[in-house]
Amino acid sequence: MNILVTGGNGQLGCSIKKISTQYPAHKFLFTDVPEVDITDLNLLRDLVRKESIGAIINCAAFTAVDKAEDCQELAAKINIDGPKNLAIAAHEVGAKLVHISTDYVFGGKSSLPLKESDETAPIGVYGKTKRAGEIEVEKTGCDAIVIRTAWLYSEYGNNFVKTMLRLGHERESLNVVYDQIGTPTYATDLAYAIMTLLEKGFKGFDTYHFSNEGVISWYDFTKAIFEIAGYKTTVGAIESYEYPTKAERPAYSVLNKKKIKTAGVKVPYWRDSLKECMSILLAEK
Repeated sequence: MNILVTGGNGQLGCSIKKISTQYPAHKFLFTDVPEVDITDLNLLRDLVRKESIGAIINCAAFTAVDKAEDCQELAAKINIDGPKNLAIAAHEVGAKLVHISTDYVFGGKSSLPLKESDETAPIGVYGKTKRAGEIEVEKTGCDAIVIRTAWLYSEYGNNFVKTMLRLGHERESLNVVYDQIGTPTYATDLAYAIMTLLEKGFKGFDTYHFSNEGVISWYDFTKAIFEIAGYKTTVGAIESYEYPTKAERPAYSVLNKKKIKTAGVKVPYWRDSLKECMSILLAEK
């Protein structure tokens, strides 16, 4: 297949690029703004036809959760119109679409790992636009998979792990919220999951959840990062109200991965994947 990857310069796009050499049967085309704008339907139509695209992996999104509250129109264009355009362009040529979504489509009020069939109740502009994007993809009739993920990190770009490594190096102590519960996702693991589903093939529309295995808080995650790095930084546990943000975060967003595991996708334990990523990051220092 010729595979188009949008958002190719982001964390997930770079992670797919990293593993792409392991799939020599496919030709990957990595794109990002400004060269390819997913809100431009005609541009996408031309690109998909010109490059004989057989599958699209949409990693492009407006992911700045707090900024989305002030940039609602832009967030909607990228998170709703963009996926819809990609689905239309794919449907017209019979290509597959893998669209990446988020745990933010849920309200965070559950106390059990969230299944794909659970009712969505997004809080904030980011979650609402991402959920609307999922709906638009399904409405096009394209052969598409939506993969909801959470707490993404990698060796690339800006993310929680890299921020904590920097702060742990600079400070003797810091405070981290302990009442937001979820599971981190190493972008390389998600990249492999995407390729597994693509190579197995699919018809129609479906939704899957993918994060690493396990359940932790941001506080626990930070403690693990410092422990693996060998930092002696003291970490204090605080409640979310003590660290106010413009957009509300889900209090509980653990994703149930049974469905994607049944489909043959490997789901590594969060700490094992964190060690793998950090071995790369620490070697670069």
